[in-house]
Amino acid sequence: LRHLRRYAELFRELDLNQDGRVDINELRTGLSARGLHRGEAEEIVLESDQNHDGLLDFQEFSQYLLAHEKRLWLMFHSLDRNHDGRIDVGEIKHLLHKLGIKVTTEQASRILQSMDRDGTMTIDWIEWRDHFLFNPFHNMEEIVHYWKHSHMFDIGEHLTVPDEFSEKERRSGLVWRQLVAGAMAGAVSRTGTAPLDRIKVFLQVHGMSSRGVNLWSGLRGMVREGGVASLWRGNGINVLKIAPESAIKFMAYEQIKYRIRGSKEGGSLRVQERFLAGSLAGATAQTIIYPMEVLKTRLTLRTTGQYSGMCDCARQILRTEGVRVFYRGYLPNTLGIIPYAGIDLAVYETLKNAWLQRFCVDSADPGVLVLLGCGTVSSTCGQLASYPLALIRTRMQAQANSDGEPKLSMLGQFRHIVSQDGVLGLYRGITPNFLKVIPAVSISYVVYEHMKKLLGVGH
Repeated sequence: LRHLRRYAELFRELDLNQDGRVDINELRTGLSARGLHRGEAEEIVLESDQNHDGLLDFQEFSQYLLAHEKRLWLMFHSLDRNHDGRIDVGEIKHLLHKLGIKVTTEQASRILQSMDRDGTMTIDWIEWRDHFLFNPFHNMEEIVHYWKHSHMFDIGEHLTVPDEFSEKERRSGLVWRQLVAGAMAGAVSRTGTAPLDRIKVFLQVHGMSSRGVNLWSGLRGMVREGGVASLWRGNGINVLKIAPESAIKFMAYEQIKYRIRGSKEGGSLRVQERFLAGSLAGATAQTIIYPMEVLKTRLTLRTTGQYSGMCDCARQILRTEGVRVFYRGYLPNTLGIIPYAGIDLAVYETLKNAWLQRFCVDSADPGVLVLLGCGTVSSTCGQLASYPLALIRTRMQAQANSDGEPKLSMLGQFRHIVSQDGVLGLYRGITPNFLKVIPAVSISYVVYEHMKKLLGVGH
């Protein structure tokens, strides 16, 4: 009777229109009010809706809660190793270590604090039950998976290279929804900053022959030559290559992380291991989509009427220069991936996780401004380390546009730039590159967060 009275009170709270039934929207609203993820509502309805009408009456609701409480009771006592009726930090830490997740006492304490309502630093049965009552978990492994994501252990996550997913999440399509969110964010971001990207490429290639050209005069010259629309030349293929590059990078990163870490679910990656995994994943993706990079450079630098489109550009290059030109500049590009992708991923993840561990006790969401700051710093660090190689790569990709000039190798380009412009010449065009960092990262992460919500991605 005590259970039924409690269930009846919960049911009345959820039944907003007082019709004796709870629909999916009422359940979502009730979960949100309790600070829970709205996506759990579908799973609760699927599991408890016995007549499959999409609504829960009190009998279905109470039967679900009773069965779920029994599961939670068994899990509570399996975790309570000393059988004192309370779960402490040591017992949480022992469970995680048993499942292959190495955590500090501080991390285990944060898990406990998220459930501890009376401040005793232990969890009794009532606190455990109320915390997980509307989380449809069936075993301790699912609860540990929830802890791992919601408390942001140092597991090598990145917004564009998400963490490994469970088999259930793979079947639900969560992996590809997250990749779609990342691709959409990248497309909007690149389109918004395309004029700065084009002037950067122009300064990289024509820096020595156009010493009087700066950021503003270069932009004005482009507008005079081809109109305002010319500022977006090359943006089409730049956006088009996002989807295959993101998918390849994700799959490569996941496999590399698995090889480095081994088969232990949730094992940590150190900073140097994230550096290696990020670099190799970036190099793998770039190797496969590199011909599109060459096309992007040529289309970005084209004059009005030179090419009718991407296909015409590819045909002309193939006819006049052969297949090998599509990998011109590949060596400096690959060498540049190592410092850029590795430093960008490692710095981003380290900053984000350091913020979460220091300032976010009850939330796994650091907020858009923090993500913006972490992304800006990590991208800037990566660019500073890799920019000279990126400049040499772009020069090599664009060499066919420089009539009468010899086709220089990577070392030849390096010596030529230093002899003409000095060491600072290796950073020609970096000003517009830095100017686009903040708007690019801002647009990317804001769009990404909204796309994740729209597609139902996230914990």
